[in-house]
Amino acid sequence: VLSSLPLQVMLYFNVYYFPVWFLAEGIMLYLKYHLLPWHYQFLLFTAFLILSLAEGSRLYLGYLGNLQEK
Repeated sequence: VLSSLPLQVMLYFNVYYFPVWFLAEGIMLYLKYHLLPWHYQFLLFTAFLILSLAEGSRLYLGYLGNLQEK
């Protein structure tokens, strides 16, 4: 089994774009948080948290799996 070069390139660029996305979404969440009703505040924060954790885990496991050929 060989590691995938296209996958590694996509992971490489995604590692650099993820902090930009995280910062932009965090700023937008901060700016509009107080304007929303409480249930939308809860849903928006929960979705942001879950997506951030899932993307970070995906990038870590992608690097780990692709570079170690697992």
